[in-house]
Amino acid sequence: MFEGKTWWITGASSGIGAALAVALGKAGARLILSGRNRAALNDAAAQAGGTSLVLPFEATDFDRIPAIADQAWNWAIEQGGGIAGLVNNAGISQRSLAVDTKFAVYQKIIDVDLLAPIALTQSILPRMAAAGTGHIVGISSVAGIVGSPLRSAYSAAKHGLIGYHDSVRAETAHLGIKVLVVAPGSVATAVSKNALDANARPRGFSDTAIDNGMAPAVAAERILAALRAGERELILAEGMEAAIAHLRRTDPNQLFDRMAEMIARGYAKQLGAVKE
Repeated sequence: MFEGKTWWITGASSGIGAALAVALGKAGARLILSGRNRAALNDAAAQAGGTSLVLPFEATDFDRIPAIADQAWNWAIEQGGGIAGLVNNAGISQRSLAVDTKFAVYQKIIDVDLLAPIALTQSILPRMAAAGTGHIVGISSVAGIVGSPLRSAYSAAKHGLIGYHDSVRAETAHLGIKVLVVAPGSVATAVSKNALDANARPRGFSDTAIDNGMAPAVAAERILAALRAGERELILAEGMEAAIAHLRRTDPNQLFDRMAEMIARGYAKQLGAVKE
């Protein structure tokens, strides 16, 4: 599954993406690493070891994506096979109340978190179907299962990402393609620091929950274990975050009440999403 196979990771310059590069590299995979920061991608490639192609691009440059996909696929063919796995990991989050949030935030996050992975997958999917094999991994979020406060744009995009990958799974299983959706909770990355505020600006500081979250290396190993086991969905969360994902599917009314209560108790102020 990994040894001698080519895996393409977006958002590979940091966080879960960089950790997946290291984990896949240790498992013997060849890597295509994409993101916007070439220097950070080079660092990730060095840490991963082995054979890799650093392929930086802007995720929302939709007109270029078919040509980028051609370049990636052709490189993989030159290495001895097509792209065995695509990990749709690139994304950006949000920390703002919907009532305060400019529409530009929704446009930006949905472009990056939903339309960009769809565009890339659509460029690779026919080739995987023709080859009769391939893995697609969609990195969603617990916020893609639960409508999380302060994340209306992010939740919308991540819900959509789950729906898209679930549909692709159903349509392509008979063609030999396997799809894994991953829904992380808090992972210790820069996701909160880089999240957009109500005015579409990076907020510039993190959350305690994120800072104390799962180590990216642990998250990466759990994702690889899920792939090896043939799982189709991985709730990559613990404690309360795992519980709320479960509640959404078993007792949604209780969840809705809990989410509303969080806001009533000052959650937005606690996360710095409202002015004093």
